Amino acid sequence: MTGVVVCGVVLVLATVFGLVRARRDGRLRVRAKDDAVRLSAAELGRPLGDRATLVQFSTAFCQPCRATRRVLGEVAGMVDGVEHVEVDAEAELELVRRLDILRTPTVLVLDATGRVIRRAAGQPRRADVISALGEAV
Repeated sequence: MTGVVVCGVVLVLATVFGLVRARRDGRLRVRAKDDAVRLSAAELGRPLGDRATLVQFSTAFCQPCRATRRVLGEVAGMVDGVEHVEVDAEAELELVRRLDILRTPTVLVLDATGRVIRRAAGQPRRADVISALGEAV
C-alpha cells in the first residue's frame, strides 16, 4: 500500500511541475537583478540595434533554438532599428555565468543602451516579443 501512495504523490508532483513549467516557458518577464545589467557590443560580438536588440543564447543541439531564431529574425526585420544577435552559449561561458543563463534558448530584450528590459527562458511567442519591444523602443 505504501508503494501506491508514494507513486501517487510522485505523479501529482510531476504533474504540478510540468504545468508550472509549461505556463512559464517562453514568457518574457522582468527580473529585478536584470534591471542593472547592461551588455555592450564588444561582449556580444556585434553592434547593438539603434532602438533595441534581441539577444538569443543558443547551443548546437537545441531544437527550440531554431524556431526562436526564426521568430526573432522576423520580428527584427519588421521593426526598424532592432537587431537580432545570437550568442553560442557553449563558446561564451563567462557571459552565460554572469547573466545566469540556465537553459537554451534564453532571450534577452535590450534597449538602445544595452540594458536588459525583459528575459525569457524557452521559446517566446512572437506577440510577446513584439510587446516587449514596445517597452524597449
